[in-house]
Amino acid sequence: MVTSTPPGQSRRIAAGALSALAAGALATAGIALAATGASAADANLVSNPGFETGTLAGWTCTAGSGSVVGSPVHSGTHALAAAATSSDDAQCTQTISVQPSSSYTLSAWVQGNYVYLGATGTGTTDPSTWSTNGAWNQLTTSFTTGASTKSVTIYTHGWYGQGTYYADDVSLTGPAGGGSSSSPPTTPSTSSPSTSPTTPRTSPSTSPSTSPSTSPSTSPSTSPSTSPSTSPPPNNGAYAHPAYFMPLENSPQTMAAIVAAGENQLNLAFVLDSGGCTPAWGGLSTSTVAADTTVLADVNAIRAVGGDVAVSFGGYNGNELGSTCGSASALAAAYQQVVNKYQLKHVDFDYENTALDSNTAVRFGAIKILEANNPTLKVSLTIPMTTIGFPGSGTDEIKQAVANGARLDVINIMDFDTGLTAGTEVAQTETIANDAIAQLQTIYGWTAAQAWSHLGLQIMNGHTDQPSELFTQSDFTALLNFAKANHPAWFAYWSVNRDRACDPSVPHNWADGTCSSVAQNPWDFTKILVQYNG
Repeated sequence: MVTSTPPGQSRRIAAGALSALAAGALATAGIALAATGASAADANLVSNPGFETGTLAGWTCTAGSGSVVGSPVHSGTHALAAAATSSDDAQCTQTISVQPSSSYTLSAWVQGNYVYLGATGTGTTDPSTWSTNGAWNQLTTSFTTGASTKSVTIYTHGWYGQGTYYADDVSLTGPAGGGSSSSPPTTPSTSSPSTSPTTPRTSPSTSPSTSPSTSPSTSPSTSPSTSPSTSPPPNNGAYAHPAYFMPLENSPQTMAAIVAAGENQLNLAFVLDSGGCTPAWGGLSTSTVAADTTVLADVNAIRAVGGDVAVSFGGYNGNELGSTCGSASALAAAYQQVVNKYQLKHVDFDYENTALDSNTAVRFGAIKILEANNPTLKVSLTIPMTTIGFPGSGTDEIKQAVANGARLDVINIMDFDTGLTAGTEVAQTETIANDAIAQLQTIYGWTAAQAWSHLGLQIMNGHTDQPSELFTQSDFTALLNFAKANHPAWFAYWSVNRDRACDPSVPHNWADGTCSSVAQNPWDFTKILVQYNG
């Protein structure tokens, strides 16, 4: 669910990906990182790795953001320069043939503020690492490909509004694949980080893309409009304080403990594609929705005490089903499997990184079908934010939903991982929410009250992925009062898994997925959240 200064990745990332963030921090500090699985004899698989051709040959950059410059460079005579704007994070990608079930090491030298390096489509946990140091730093991460993976897409990107970053000497080492490297397919897309750094956020994407466009990848029956019908979608009912919770990752607490803390409304994260348009928790073939019994038991337990859940599709890492199912009907069928399994009344779509604003006609066409087949289903769309409201990719998605006739009951803003730029955390969070309200009024023609009734306000407890950003218990209380004054559809946070103090005897990441990194009693943040009732 991942904005402006990097998205909340810890919020969206499981323990393995958090380790990649930690590796990035070590690289930033100039500490050598151990490469796993790649032989010293392995050749660099990247085409034009140092941009010494003087061109972007082999690379594709979003929104025409990339160019080749003669200075600054890390080595040789050329390097990549990519300009991040308020609406684009300047992602540059290259798709490379690899071998299944093989280990690879990815590295690059980067310069700039909030520069990311990662890979998508690995078939396992997609790695990501990042640097906030303006000097040249080497980022390094590693991954193992899935059993059927034959290509991966490597990427660099900056962060919204952070200006130009530079990259040089990009390397991917490991067994060469059976085919030649190729540039990504031509599905237009913009990318969003997360938390984040997510969710990070904010948070690599699922499918490679070429330069983004405000038009969807396939033509919908009507084009997006900034003045659709003013009829608001139906309200969200009594689902007012759904905390996000990873039921199988990040050391989940028991459902009994969560309920005892007062929370009986949860957004369960994340369902992805484990291959062949197959819904699975975390995108893992060992955790398919069809075979699941663990999460189903949690769902039944929370309903037994009068609560309910949503399932969230997407997140920052892995293959979101909309990137792989091919058609709106196939995607709707995959989503329907999950609705049927858990008898859902609520679903959440959290398209992050390059899945954000990508393949949108298929995605919102599928949501339209899903709503037609489940007329009472409540639908939320989660969007990472910038310090001035929705990024262009976010408003593109909302407009595409309008064009496809897909109803959005809640537009949930990830109001964190933007980095604190001035003033207080509470003031900046409130300003971003008010900016989003103004944008929704423009798109839908709503009054301010109508816009608030369809806004989800989501924050993050403790340390976020931005070193400048911290939500304390007192911040939560102040924002609870802000919510009570404005009546958003819901008041939520990422995540229940983090609502506990970190064990000081164990190393933790800056924004750990299993604890808040601030002084607290267990359930401090949840007990504040559940005081909101709309």
